[in-house]
Parts: sequence; C-alpha cells; structure tokens
Amino acid sequence: MSTVLVLNSGSSSLKYQLLDPASSEVLTVGLVEKIGEPLGVITHERPVSDFTEEASEARRELPIADHGEALRLVLGLFDEVGPSLASASIAAVGHRVVHGGTLYQKPTIIDDDVVAGIESLTPLAPLHNPANVVGIKVARELLHVPHVAVFDTAFFSTLAASAYTYAIDAGLAERHAIRRYGFHGTSHQFVSQRVAAVTGRRDLRQVILHLGNGASASAVKSGIAVDTSMGLTPLEGLVMGTRSGDLDPAIVFHLQRVAGMEADELDDLLNKRSGLKGLAGISDMREVRAAADAGDRRAIEALDVYRHRLVKYVGAYAAAMGGIDVLTFTAGVGENNPQLRAEVVRRLTYLGLQIDDDKNLIRSKHPRVISPSGSLGPLVMVVPTNEELAIARQSLGAIA
Repeated sequence: MSTVLVLNSGSSSLKYQLLDPASSEVLTVGLVEKIGEPLGVITHERPVSDFTEEASEARRELPIADHGEALRLVLGLFDEVGPSLASASIAAVGHRVVHGGTLYQKPTIIDDDVVAGIESLTPLAPLHNPANVVGIKVARELLHVPHVAVFDTAFFSTLAASAYTYAIDAGLAERHAIRRYGFHGTSHQFVSQRVAAVTGRRDLRQVILHLGNGASASAVKSGIAVDTSMGLTPLEGLVMGTRSGDLDPAIVFHLQRVAGMEADELDDLLNKRSGLKGLAGISDMREVRAAADAGDRRAIEALDVYRHRLVKYVGAYAAAMGGIDVLTFTAGVGENNPQLRAEVVRRLTYLGLQIDDDKNLIRSKHPRVISPSGSLGPLVMVVPTNEELAIARQSLGAIA
C-alpha cells in the first residue's frame, strides 16, 4: 500500500488526511484550528479500515504558536494514536493550493522555484496562497518525501479566451493578470470524471453544481471544462453562504460615494456579509430553510434569489454547450438537500430534465441517478465530491 498525506493549510488552520489512493480508504482525518490564538484545538481521528481494526480519536487543546508547531504536534499524534507514518508507506504529500494563475495548470512536484512561483501569485489570492505556502514550507522541512501542489484553478485552464476574458482594457488586464480563473476545480474535475465512469460515457455535456458554503457551477464537455461561474476570485457567480456572487460592479462605486465605504469594508461586505447571510441574516442553508418553512419573509426571498441564480447558470451553460446530457449536484448542500434539488430541476423541464421524487430522497455516499428510470431526457445525478482523494490521486500520478 502507498499512501498520500493531503494537507490543506489555511491562515489559522491545518486540515489533513492520510489516504490510500488505490482503495480510496481514509486512514486518518484531522484538523488543527485556532493556530496563533491563545488556545488551539487539534482533532485527530482514525476510522475503522483495513489498516486498523478499531476506531480511535484524540483531541488536544493547547496553545499552538504557528503552522510549524501545528504539524509537529500532528506528527506526534500519528505516533501516539496511529497509524504510524513509518509503516504507512507514504509516497507523497499532496498540498491543496488555491491559485495557480497561468503558471501552474497541472499537479506540480514542489521545489524551491515552485514555492517562489506560488508566492508570486499572492496578489491574486492574498488570503489563501500565503497560508498554502507556509504549510508547504513546514511540511517540506519535516517530511522528506516528494511534495506535490494541486491547484484549485488548474482544471479551468482549458477555458477558451472567449470564456475567460473580461471586457475591460486589454493592456491593463494583461499587466495585472485579470481574467477568469475559476475555483473548486479539484471538485469539478473529480465529479465530472465520476459521472463519466458511472455512465460509461466520456462524450457528455455536463453541468455541475458544487453547492456548499462556497458555491460554483461548471460546464464540462467531453471531460474538458469550457466555463465556470467563479472568476478572478471566488466571489463571482452563484449566491453563496456569505458571498454575493454576481452583481453590478457599479454597486461598489455607488457605495463608495453614498456610504463612504472603503476597499476593505467593501471586501468584507461582499465576501463575509452577503449571500444568504446578507439576505436572510443566516448563512447555513439548513437554518435558512427552517426559517423559510416557519414563514420568515427574508429567508423565503433568500431562497428565491438562490434558486433563480442556479437556474440561470444551468440554462446558460446548456446554451454554451449546445445542450445538456447530465446535471449533477455535489458538495454539502448539493448532496444533502433534496428539496432544493427538486425545486431547481422542476424549473428546468424545458431542457428535458426530470426528477424522481423517491430516488431524490435516498441518502447515499455513492453516486446515483435521481431522474426517472427510462427517461429519454438528460440525467440528473447526485455525486459526492472528495477533493482529498482527488488530490491524493493527482499527487501520486505526478510522481509516477
């Protein structure tokens, strides 16, 4: 067995999983939170697997000064709780990196030049790439195996210029690398490949809705991404938990003039106080649904806006591809909210999309078709995403 340790380093957190890419088996999953705060928290879980007969879990609360200390503590928990990294045959460490710009369009073995390249893209992802780099530097010091960067933006490097170009001054856009990059690419690629495997077809026109706290749509034709809703940043596109998605850019100028808001305030507004949070006062879709069912007007209107944006994007992407063969829901909301799926699909019957109410209510961790059996129209599917497994497999592929 060859395993991969997948690391996702945030500004004050470190998520990790130890996986066997061949069997898809998760050997360990963990999270370090509140790095740099007075009291940090580590949760280290070892599920039942072929590698271990008993599940175990450890939780530690202690000050964690920085990411270096966080990873050292995690490695200590592997020794203490297991599984032992020495016997896990780690082949690589896979790092989730948010932004690859135009420099990195595939999984890339990390060396000093690659670290510098990721750092150079900080202006495009100031909240994410610096934290990703910190995690990479610390892990390379402590784990002496190949390290691979897997980029959120890479899957969308196939977009045509007509899809990634913004209609602004071309010279200015080129100087400042302004274009559509897209995000959640690891998820969209994994899900589109699972759809192809389940259906036995690669010549599919797929629309994929990755609906979580962050949300994005993609159009994938014969396995190649042709459009996506997120743009220069993850702010564009669908209505999200706290992000606005699409809006008239002149709203920013208007708020500067009439409300006296500055750049940082506007950034905070659109990224942290908009979306469902801005419309309904709450960002969790489950809570928004409960409030709407109880008659809360703001929550009802928030759901209307959320659904309307989804329907618009599906229709637009069907038009861009000349039709649609599969509509797939994935991520936390997409996988676990049958009511939303039904509401969206019923507004898309003009495309031939239909939903089977009984199939739609089935909960499963496996890919499944929820359109009626024997339907001649496009398929509707639910496919659980697994970005960690995708990163592990891509990392192993990069060093092969």
